[in-house]
Amino acid sequence: MSDLAEPVQLPEMAEPFCLRRPILGGVCFLASFAQFFVNQAVRRTPVQVSYPDGTVRGGGDASSPRLEVVRPKALHERMGHNPKIGLGEAYMAGDWRVADGSDLGEALTPFAARLTALVPEPWWKLRIFVDTRIPHRHKNTPEGSRRNIGAHYDLSNDLFATFLDPTMTYSSAMFDPQRPAAGQDLEQAQYRKLDAILDQAGVTAGSRVLEIGTGWGALAIRAAGRGAHVTTVTLSTEQLEMAQDRVDAAGVADMVDIRLQDYRAVTGQFDAIVSVEMIEAVGEEFWPTYFSKIDSLLAPGGKVAIQAILMPHQRMLATRKSFGWIQKYIFPGGLIPSFEAIENTVAAHTSLRVTQRHDFGQDYAETLRRWRASFTQHRQAVEQLGFDETFMRMWEFYLAYCEAGFASDYLQVSQIQMQR
Repeated sequence: MSDLAEPVQLPEMAEPFCLRRPILGGVCFLASFAQFFVNQAVRRTPVQVSYPDGTVRGGGDASSPRLEVVRPKALHERMGHNPKIGLGEAYMAGDWRVADGSDLGEALTPFAARLTALVPEPWWKLRIFVDTRIPHRHKNTPEGSRRNIGAHYDLSNDLFATFLDPTMTYSSAMFDPQRPAAGQDLEQAQYRKLDAILDQAGVTAGSRVLEIGTGWGALAIRAAGRGAHVTTVTLSTEQLEMAQDRVDAAGVADMVDIRLQDYRAVTGQFDAIVSVEMIEAVGEEFWPTYFSKIDSLLAPGGKVAIQAILMPHQRMLATRKSFGWIQKYIFPGGLIPSFEAIENTVAAHTSLRVTQRHDFGQDYAETLRRWRASFTQHRQAVEQLGFDETFMRMWEFYLAYCEAGFASDYLQVSQIQMQR
């Protein structure tokens, strides 16, 4: 693990400014439109939003989540510049915040639940004036993938250790559905998830297993514990270093081969291929390549099991070409697929077919709540690693934003089995 000698450099944040000729006392047109949109969205949502002049808006009551707008003009100008990026940037800059006694994830969830209804359908045509295209540098070529993965996963192993459980598993846990998730141990829920996907892939003693996306080694160690021989590939040098240390400490170094290697460069035959929340980093252009490669590497009679974050198909089609806050600040090159997109790609480009699917999206909401609580608890440790207040607000918004997506069922996470 490594500490950071210098503060982390974030992508340049857009400053509030008028994009169009000032009107109405200096408020630009797009900022005015953003203000109108925000007011309409708040009015339809069970929250309360307070403003510096004492105004309180929203469709909620005193028991609802409360947000505070600190700098209304800056918030509206950022959102006028780019609605998909401006809201998150405004939170990073402190233009708005969650009120004392309210929780950011709970406050964002009602908006996520109404996301498609908040914007009237005719307004979607106006997106061409504010949408930003995905930068070419984010394309997931072999070189681009290394750069994109490094931008997130090579931040610092110590950073991720401040909020992940002892397994260092950075994907949704799977809680026992027979008991309330809030009372269950996160570490045990992560082992439950790992066992579920290994079972789905049919991993037993002697299995030749390929893992695409090593993380910090938890799945490889768990598979080796079953007696499987694991080849696992990653593009993160930080993760590889720590994963190797963890594999060595677990006493399974003779069963696990960790490689700094792109999935496209893997050769051989494997009885089981597993990949946990890695397809989100592949990119739509390379989905056929990804699944075709898996097909070519799977031995006769083998099984594939992937864990994937999913979004509704129509929303994916509507947003896949535009550049959002998550892509700019968290996961460059990332795109969440739909289940239909996975099925269609697999059917068109491989001999595989989807044979099983298990959804557990609410478990991801609970996982993200745990991560955010731990991150908040360790803010001082994060600061000592060289991460400043803007970064910490960014990370807090990222975790809460994702939590809201799963809590509202706008996003789903699934374990998907494929066979020939």
